Amino acid sequence: MLILLPPSETKRPGGAGPSWHADFLHFRGLSEQRDRVVDALIALSADEDSAARVLKLSERQRPEVAVNAALRTSPTLPAVDRYTGVLFDALDARSLDASAREWLETHVVIHSAPFGVVGALDPLPAYRLGAGIRVPGLPSMRALWADAVGAAIAAASPSFVLDLRSEAYVAMGPVPPGIPQAYVRVVSEGSDGAVRALNHFNKHAKGELVRRLALTRPQATDAPALMEWAQDEGIVLRPSAVGEMELVVASATR
Repeated sequence: MLILLPPSETKRPGGAGPSWHADFLHFRGLSEQRDRVVDALIALSADEDSAARVLKLSERQRPEVAVNAALRTSPTLPAVDRYTGVLFDALDARSLDASAREWLETHVVIHSAPFGVVGALDPLPAYRLGAGIRVPGLPSMRALWADAVGAAIAAASPSFVLDLRSEAYVAMGPVPPGIPQAYVRVVSEGSDGAVRALNHFNKHAKGELVRRLALTRPQATDAPALMEWAQDEGIVLRPSAVGEMELVVASATR
């Protein structure tokens, strides 16, 4: 099973890992695109005003330009530790033991705008770039990544893909047809039986789900096995539309 996570806009600064290099990451077939994006961001950073405008930074966020300028020289952190925010705070990978983190390395990838899909423990520098940003000298992130990321996922030959990404990142790398997959939507179910999509808690529930998976490390290689594991864990994970699953959380937890 391969689990796809979105990135987060917020990131932990610093790190103790070596400077970034495209070939240090999983999915080395993406190295060319990674280098193109990193070089373009560094070039953009030469003009702080222009970079702030392109990256849609507020005055308070202007130091992010210097972060991008140092992409090739700044220290790195494992990807799953670099990101903060609701999903990654709920996952809390830094508190997991070695076996759980090894499971993350084997089963979880994170899809980012500058690097495409990367392994959970791949070394990443801090950076600033969202899926909707058009960097001078590059096509749109969707045009740059969609085919390449899809090919990288296919090359990994996963038995099953659990897609926890946002729709913006799905568009930047759809799971190829023919690979068993399920896109997860987080919903609540009221006492009246009505099902409602969740927004903020969506990310928290996904982070908790991945943490539980890392702690229990089930041998789930397809959707039925994953749903059987969820049932044993008291998690409501059920099929919905074709190619989708609903992760149901109680209304009281919103």
